[in-house]
Amino acid sequence: MTDPLQRLDDPDRPTYTIGQAAELLGVQVAFLRSLDTAGVVEPARSSGGHRRWSRTQLQLAVRVRTLLDDGHPLASAEVIIGLQDDVTELHARLDRAAPGR
Repeated sequence: MTDPLQRLDDPDRPTYTIGQAAELLGVQVAFLRSLDTAGVVEPARSSGGHRRWSRTQLQLAVRVRTLLDDGHPLASAEVIIGLQDDVTELHARLDRAAPGR
């Protein structure tokens, strides 16, 4: 059996309400709702239907907010983030294939 306290460190655990998430990020609740509506970030839902955000999702929301603040439209921000993630994954693969390169 795993230690239930380990879940506290899980970055993908949907822990934060939309209000908590907005406060942590310094954004409006409407911004987070818009990310959900657009399908950019899809938070989990509680049994009552309320959004629950994980740390991983909050990090993505910050990345989107930064790109929007830099003047990119939402569709471009999604593409940029996807490409950044692809590059990060490719670097990780290269590092695994040729350690110390």
